[in-house]
Amino acid sequence: MIHDLNGLARAGRVLNEALALLESDCKGLEQQYGPAPSGDGTAGSPMQTLYGTVALASNTRGHLKWVALAAGYTSLGLHERADHAMEMACLKPVEVPSATNRMARPLGEATVRALELLRDLDDCFDWDIKLAIDAALAAPQATFPPPRD
Repeated sequence: MIHDLNGLARAGRVLNEALALLESDCKGLEQQYGPAPSGDGTAGSPMQTLYGTVALASNTRGHLKWVALAAGYTSLGLHERADHAMEMACLKPVEVPSATNRMARPLGEATVRALELLRDLDDCFDWDIKLAIDAALAAPQATFPPPRD
């Protein structure tokens, strides 16, 4: 793996900005619906939307921590540890699309901007994050959890 501090710094800044946007949407949803909206667990409900936004923020925070760790190891010349940290940072983020499938449409402006930022990190991930994010942004409605019959 290439030990490029400039690339790691760019990825870290993008992840940090996306995290700040997602956290702002979380706060807005909590102010609007309360910290733990209950009752309606259908796709797109306030409870599911908050859950999805929190999951996206948590996942982004985790990726940021791994990138920061990789940058630290790289700056210390500990390239084997840096490689492992980057492998962890580049794992498929399970919250795209699973978290976005829970969220009401239209998605919040900050969430949309965060997803657009994350989409630009496609060179980091070992899977097609662009395709997953484009599908999430184009989805006309929430789809998870499926309705009960």
